[in-house]
Amino acid sequence: MKKLILFAFALTLIFSVNAQIETPQPSPFSKVEQKVGLTDVTLEYSRPSMKGRTIFGDLVPYGKLWRLGANKNTMISFSDDVTIDGQTLKAGSYAIFATPNATSWDVVFYSDTNNWGTPAKWDDAKVAAKTTVETAEMPMNVETFTIMFGNLTSNSADLGFIWENTYAAVNLEVPTDDIVSASIEKTMAGPAAADYYNAAVYYSTEGKDLKKAEEWMNKAMSMIEKPGFWQLRQQSLIYAKMGDKKKAIEIAKQSLEGAKAAGNADYIKMNTESLKEWGAM
Repeated sequence: MKKLILFAFALTLIFSVNAQIETPQPSPFSKVEQKVGLTDVTLEYSRPSMKGRTIFGDLVPYGKLWRLGANKNTMISFSDDVTIDGQTLKAGSYAIFATPNATSWDVVFYSDTNNWGTPAKWDDAKVAAKTTVETAEMPMNVETFTIMFGNLTSNSADLGFIWENTYAAVNLEVPTDDIVSASIEKTMAGPAAADYYNAAVYYSTEGKDLKKAEEWMNKAMSMIEKPGFWQLRQQSLIYAKMGDKKKAIEIAKQSLEGAKAAGNADYIKMNTESLKEWGAM
């Protein structure tokens, strides 16, 4: 019986070792990350090779939807909204499919990215963008299917598909000017209320320049239409640390009332304890 158990254990080890063996995939996975202007674009796809076969019009039939690669559908992700042939693709991930024809391709960006190959049931409602692009003939054969980013500018790039002797490309436009303009306007306008507030709280908490903390907190409060009770709490603490208990008490009472109105027990307790400590209760 003992020998039988040992034999079974040995077989288990053999199969465990065998299960760890990896072999190269016929269509290896590829991941490409490209910055276009200020937009991050990530492409994930599997790359089949010709291996002596005729590709377009044969292995990949004309007029039939193709996964643009092998295995799981090809997927592209954008960190910002982008424009394709006048159509806006919201930031996010999309599957890309194509219907090759002799002189042009129909390229589709599809919102459902979880398909092994093409969708079992096509849903037009999931088509986020669709465009038709002309193909160009390459002067030589490209053995392995390749998707590349070309003609990079600050505002656009071509998403190119190359295989056999065929090249097709979709132009992507990115909102670089909008992003930069917004950044310039924000920077030139100076810090926002949240920036002043966070800086003031940091200086107060870390025991740094309390006068500067007071200045920043007052600036933040002047920019906020109705300060929250949690913000008033921090302002009262700054005044207390500066020795201005009268002002600290005045603002702590406002924080307490706001906390009561919001039903926030924690801030009610903290403000009550501070007011008692400062001799106001």
